[in-house]
Amino acid sequence: MLPDLNAYKDLQDFGNLELLARQVVEGFITGLHKSPFHGFSVEFAEHRLYNSGESVKNIDWKLYGRTDKMFVKRFEEETNLRCQLVLDVSSSMYYPEKGFNKLLFSIYSAAALMYLFKKQRDAFGLSCFSDKLDLSTSAKSTTVHQKYLFSELENLINKESVGDKTAVASALHEIAELIHKRSLVIIFSDMLEYASDDRALNDVFSALQHLKYNKHEVIVFNVLDFKRELNFEFENRPYHFIDLESGEELKVNPLQVKEKYQESVLAFRKELKLKCAQFNIDLIDADINAGFYQILHSYLIKRNRMI
Repeated sequence: MLPDLNAYKDLQDFGNLELLARQVVEGFITGLHKSPFHGFSVEFAEHRLYNSGESVKNIDWKLYGRTDKMFVKRFEEETNLRCQLVLDVSSSMYYPEKGFNKLLFSIYSAAALMYLFKKQRDAFGLSCFSDKLDLSTSAKSTTVHQKYLFSELENLINKESVGDKTAVASALHEIAELIHKRSLVIIFSDMLEYASDDRALNDVFSALQHLKYNKHEVIVFNVLDFKRELNFEFENRPYHFIDLESGEELKVNPLQVKEKYQESVLAFRKELKLKCAQFNIDLIDADINAGFYQILHSYLIKRNRMI
């Protein structure tokens, strides 16, 4: 069952992104425990398996009595993984212009991941870019750091689109130089904008290779409105399309171009998946209307492979 996006939007209107993140994560964890995916553990937020030879003073004996397994209590300063969230905040992410858009979806997803990171004692940082790198923080696992990043995300929610273009490649190169320890880099962007620009796409993959060369693991969430941007579902009437970044305008009846558009998008997505597979980059198509569990689930799969 998908989460109620309207309910989450009501929470955001109330002004509490942390409450929204907690509700998303706790709902996800509850569903996970009821699902067949018992291999995904979220209990290591407070415990880890005891390693033979280490001190027994921190063993949770009550948990041992219930499970017949020895777990060590985990403390605040312990960190399992370093994660850097990278958000594209350029104008194309404001699509659709009315209602729930790609930027809001990415912000809510990032907030939910931060809540999960903190629960698991993972260190996390945030980077945001449009035509330049606007923000990049170091990765920490403290409550103060989490609240600071929630505040930065809330500022993004209130920011209006001002025609900012995307400079993914230069931003990722800069981020690669700023992250000094091996990390999981999670990128939220709408890769579809490179469908007609081979040179720009090659530049993006050069930057992704830079991250991989520096020993980072990379997940790219390709954030899209599947209904409109992939399936091209519009009414049979003339539309006035405006590029949110360049301002370029086009008047057309969608049915006249739908078949060619879908063929072009399909070919591009195949190329994109092939390139990502070639460079060992996880590419996840994220539909903004499908809820946030797809993001959390993909992250846990990746995390379990890394730990």
